[in-house]
Amino acid sequence: HSCCFEIKDDVLVSFDSRFYKQIGNKHKWRDRLIWEDRKWIEYTTHSNVKTFVLKNDDDLIGYFELIYDNRKFETEIAYFGILEDYFGKKYGGYLLSEAIKISFEAGSKRIWVHTCSLDHKNGIKNYLARGMKIFKSEKITLSN
Repeated sequence: HSCCFEIKDDVLVSFDSRFYKQIGNKHKWRDRLIWEDRKWIEYTTHSNVKTFVLKNDDDLIGYFELIYDNRKFETEIAYFGILEDYFGKKYGGYLLSEAIKISFEAGSKRIWVHTCSLDHKNGIKNYLARGMKIFKSEKITLSN
């Protein structure tokens, strides 16, 4: 059965950087590619950052990172995705529902995420289907 579990401590950096690179490659996630282990450790061990992994038996399926802002009672879903082998199998919807549920259980009153046209084509539909609303839309041009 599928379940989400929080990743902590010594395995955190390898999980987080692995998922970031594997999932993000297809969607042009670039900002962390230059991070060295020290930067990954600094980020992933921050008390307001939590990483969760979706696992089905022994298969790793996807992950999400939550960044809590306890002063504002809000959570950013900083990164979210599933491995390509699991596309079209309803894991994305389940994983997003878990991210939202965990955020509310932590006391957040607002949960938000940045998305763009480079993300999976079902991403925006997934967010809207779970009660999220479009706050702002903008057009930007990426340079190579």
